[in-house]
Amino acid sequence: QVQLVESGGGLVQAGGSLRLSCAASGRTFSMYVMGWFRQAPGKDREFVATISADGGFCHYEASVQGRFTISRDNAKNTVFLQMDSLKPEDTAVYYCAAANRGPVTAQPTLYDYWGQGTQVTVSS
Repeated sequence: QVQLVESGGGLVQAGGSLRLSCAASGRTFSMYVMGWFRQAPGKDREFVATISADGGFCHYEASVQGRFTISRDNAKNTVFLQMDSLKPEDTAVYYCAAANRGPVTAQPTLYDYWGQGTQVTVSS
């Protein structure tokens, strides 16, 4: 079992930045592919970014490419999402997720564990 706890959400003006963190329990964090997803009101959950178990490969959804950066610190069992140049359309609840098998994937059904989510609100 892996427990995931997100933090770092909040209210920010358009053009601003936020850094989300996701702390994971367990000894095998370094074996998990990690991902970030988001869900806006009335919309389906959508993929944002994913990172390989060793941190050597990342993949982003097209609308966040160049603005968001996913990273991880396996020694601290934590994955991060640095969000810059935020836009109102980035407003959503952001979730981190862990997949206990590779490779990296944008498919939410392939992730085994999910956090409770953290709200990000970008004002115009």
